[in-house]
Amino acid sequence: MSGCDCTPTVSDLKPYEEAVELLLSHAKPPTATEELELHDALGRVLAAPVRSSINVPGWDNSAMDGYAVRVADIPAEGASLRISQRIPAGVAPQPLEPGTAARIFTGAPVPEGADAVVMQELTCQQDDEVIINTVPQAGAHIRRTGEDIRQDEEIIQPGARLLPQHLGLAASVGVGKLSVFQRPRVVVLASGDELQMPGEPLKPGMIYNSNIFTVAGMLRALGCEVIDLGQVEDTLEATKQALLDAAGQADLVIASGGVSVGEEDHVKPAVEALGELNMWKVAIRPGKPVAFGHIGDTPFIGTPGNPVSLFVTFLLFARPFIRRMAGLSEVMPVTIEATAGFDWNKPDKRREFHRARLEKQADGSDLISVYPSRSSAVLSSTTWANGLVVLPENQTIEAGQKVQFMPFSELLS
Repeated sequence: MSGCDCTPTVSDLKPYEEAVELLLSHAKPPTATEELELHDALGRVLAAPVRSSINVPGWDNSAMDGYAVRVADIPAEGASLRISQRIPAGVAPQPLEPGTAARIFTGAPVPEGADAVVMQELTCQQDDEVIINTVPQAGAHIRRTGEDIRQDEEIIQPGARLLPQHLGLAASVGVGKLSVFQRPRVVVLASGDELQMPGEPLKPGMIYNSNIFTVAGMLRALGCEVIDLGQVEDTLEATKQALLDAAGQADLVIASGGVSVGEEDHVKPAVEALGELNMWKVAIRPGKPVAFGHIGDTPFIGTPGNPVSLFVTFLLFARPFIRRMAGLSEVMPVTIEATAGFDWNKPDKRREFHRARLEKQADGSDLISVYPSRSSAVLSSTTWANGLVVLPENQTIEAGQKVQFMPFSELLS
């Protein structure tokens, strides 16, 4: 009997958690920053804490439209008080005269001497007097100075990806510019002589290059600056030159395809020739051939060429690596527990991250269905799904069991 079996066993593959830990150990947090106006800072990662120079509210103010009063002036329901002043928002009031009420509006400063606001629905105005139909409690409907934010309080921490509400919060304390980390610069390239760019009739034996658009889109969703070096000729020398060019202008190089063991797969030997390969092959499905290494000092991630494998491995490995590089404080995806609406009778020896759809049922419960095909070439399954279900190694699943689900709404941000 002759020949050899070069197929790696599961024991030869790096477990998922170890693979992620290895990548993150090499992800260097950013140091370069820039200062941006609030209008330009959406989606960027905050580099320096935002502190408030003021109290919010800056003064005691009314939470209701109504009347500012002294509780002592209302011994019982039906008390009648003269209206001594009118206080709209933006007006500085006079001290409240004893035995009177001030007409006040939401957000307006509470006058000195008043210790409660009575909402207008519990009053009745008659000419220049108001009848108070309730006995208020001291402090009722008054927002106190600094109740929301205290002066010098840190209101936004470094490492936050700036959302619209962050910008509004910064503006509310008078901050007009924010210090943010510079975007990670990522070079993307694809290998494969069979690839053709979309927009032209497909030539015999060719396939359209979807991977470059998938990767670039996911990178932009993560806030990266993307440099597309296009398609690389399927030769070792061309691959080495492309990787060298990429490493010279990027914080990270990502290549799709060419990381397996075929005669036309040149990315792995090219990286080994130019630098070092720290990882190759992970015990997951889809996407076993995931490469990580360095070209000189520039980190490199190589994904499989099959479109679903590329999509999944990017989300599982490139995403946390890039989030760490971007300066984000939280890098790992959030998983949620939901109920399986499927049976899984043929588990893999590797952990599987299968395309799945979580849907709300009529009774309000969440139920997960899975895509019927395991093929890593069916890119349409990634638009059918709204997340990935985690299927543990060597474990069957029965409908009704609880499973872990990674929503795309979390993974693609």
